[in-house]
Amino acid sequence: MMRPARALLPLLLLPVLLTTGCDAGKNGGTAADSADLDAAARDWGVAPELVYVTEVSGYTVFQASVGAYDDEFVAAYRSEEGATKFGLFVGSGTMTAESCPEQPLGEVSDKQVTCEHDGDAWYRTAGDSHEYAVPDDGVVIRLIADSDTVDRAVLRKAAEAVHRPDDAELAALLPTTDNADT
Repeated sequence: MMRPARALLPLLLLPVLLTTGCDAGKNGGTAADSADLDAAARDWGVAPELVYVTEVSGYTVFQASVGAYDDEFVAAYRSEEGATKFGLFVGSGTMTAESCPEQPLGEVSDKQVTCEHDGDAWYRTAGDSHEYAVPDDGVVIRLIADSDTVDRAVLRKAAEAVHRPDDAELAALLPTTDNADT
C-alpha cells in the first residue's frame, strides 16, 4: 500500500526521534503534529481523537498490532520477552456507574461485568479478563488483559499513563520500512 508522503516523514525520522526520548508527551512535551496524526489515523482507518498511547516499564507497543478494530483504535503492548500481554482499545463513548456493568469487557460478552471506581478510571472484571477503562473527553480508553498473565498493578500503571502521543511516540506506532510490506 502506498502511503502519502506526509505519513512517511515520521518513518524517515524514526532513528532520530527514538534517540531523543519517548516520554516528552506526558512530561512536558507537545502532542504530535496534527497533520501527522491525522494522516496516521486516516491510514489506520480511525478518527484522530481515538489515538492514545501508554507507557509501562518493561512493555513496548507491538507495531503490527496498531490499527482499527470495530471502529476503535487498538494497540497491543508486549513484555520485553516478546509475548503480547495487554491491549489498548480506544473508542467513542462514556462510562458511568450505570453503564459500566452493561458494557462488555472485550470478547467476554457472556460473563457478568463487575465494576469498581478507582480514581478517574473503572477497574472491570469478567471471567478471566480484567481491564481499566479511562473515560476522557468523549472517548473511553480500555487497557485489557488476562488476569492470569498481567496483574492489576500493571494495568493501573498503564491506565495512569495513557495520553495523546507526541511526535516520537506517533513515529514508534508506525510500521518501519523493514516490515511495511509484511
